[in-house]
Formats: sequence, structure tokens, C-alpha cells
Amino acid sequence: MSAETSHDAQARDDARASDQAKAGNNVQEDDDFQSAFWAAKHALAVASAAAFSRHGVHEGQQFILRCLWADDGLTPGEVARRLGLATSTVTRATARMEASGLVRREPHAHDRRLVRLRLTERGRALQEVIDREMDQLTERALATFGAADRSNVIRALRDIQRNLNAGWRSSPS
Repeated sequence: MSAETSHDAQARDDARASDQAKAGNNVQEDDDFQSAFWAAKHALAVASAAAFSRHGVHEGQQFILRCLWADDGLTPGEVARRLGLATSTVTRATARMEASGLVRREPHAHDRRLVRLRLTERGRALQEVIDREMDQLTERALATFGAADRSNVIRALRDIQRNLNAGWRSSPS
């Protein structure tokens, strides 16, 4: 029995992602924003999980890694604020990342209640490959969009985020 090659693993993961994305296509295609947004978000999550799992990174952990690549030694609370997450979410994710050898926890120099998250050599070494996977996912997701449409999509997503974060200013009539 021969060992699975990385090409075989990629093909298997891509086939699984394709099957899962097709299953998501059963959602009625109309002008329903929430259904369309959910389907796109789900398809991106499935494709991301397939791409990052090849490198031992679980979906969502790439954003924690990006924070630490930019500024190694952050506390879980600092990472949480930068990503708009609860500290407990980051703490759980980084515990899993520590078990996978991506980060290590070090006691904070001045506050014993805190820990600093430090990249391991393995965590540092993944920067180029994870950045490449993220670029490929972006290209795949936006393949049919021109430069202006890509900018408009990103601007619209930021506007949606601001609208939802602002909450309701007035009650609907």
C-alpha cells in the first residue's frame, strides 16, 4: 500500500469541498440576502477547512496566526480585540494550537494572571504557505470579478459589518 501524496490529499480535499458546496447549492437561489450570504459563507468555510487542514491548521486559526505573525507575544485578550472575538474563544483556539505545536504560552512578565502567545518555529514556518492558501482562496472566491467589482464586494462587506455592529438605531416601522 503506497503513501498518499500531497497531490492525492489535495484532490481528495477539493472533491470533499466540492461535494459539500454542491449540497449548499440546494438553498433557493433568489434575492434573499441571508440565504445567499449564508451559502457563500458556508462555501468559504468548507474550502478554507480543506485548504488549511492540509497544514494542520483548523479553520479560523489562520487569523490568530496572522495576528501573531504581525505582533508575536500578544495576550489572548489582545488577539480577541483585534479579531472582534470573545477572549474565551481565542483561549480555546490557542489551547488547540498549542497542542498542535503552533504556539506556546508564556507567563506575562508583569501580570501573573496573563499569558503571552508566542509562535513556535512551526507556527512561524507556516506564514508563507498559509498566506499563499489565503490568496488562492480569495482568487477562487472572486475569480469572476473584475478589480472594481472586487473592491465593491469588500466595501459592501465592511458596510454590512458596520451596520450590524452599530445595532438598530430605531425600531422598524
